[in-house]
Amino acid sequence: MTRENKELLLKDLCARLPYGVKVLDNSHKNYGVSKLINIGADGSMLVDNELNDIQYYPIINETKPYLRPMSSMTEEELFEVQDIIGKGVEICNGFIDIVDSSIHRFTFLELQAVFNWLLKNHFDFMGLIHKGLAIEVTKENNPYEN
Repeated sequence: MTRENKELLLKDLCARLPYGVKVLDNSHKNYGVSKLINIGADGSMLVDNELNDIQYYPIINETKPYLRPMSSMTEEELFEVQDIIGKGVEICNGFIDIVDSSIHRFTFLELQAVFNWLLKNHFDFMGLIHKGLAIEVTKENNPYEN
């Protein structure tokens, strides 16, 4: 599997985690064992192999991602998002304002591109920082700076 395909699969799985997802793990298929993995909405992982051996693995109980608040978006970043959606919009305080009356809607692909951009740039568009589920990136603790 190519790196691009792995990244696409991981993005898709991550978006589905809150709803629970089942994954077939064939990493041990050379030994005649395939595992059905249920990743639950609570971050748990149930592993069920052919021998019905079920184990519980908590995977996110103590995990908090480092995320940037939406208010930290720079003007240059705002222009990047504007370029994704189109020139006829302005973005201000988390809202997309249509300034060109000929634009009446956005395509799903445009919206998907915006969400992918927000994910790639580690923005907290779900309010996780406020809920204590993520750590706010500051100048002092920014793990994404090179």
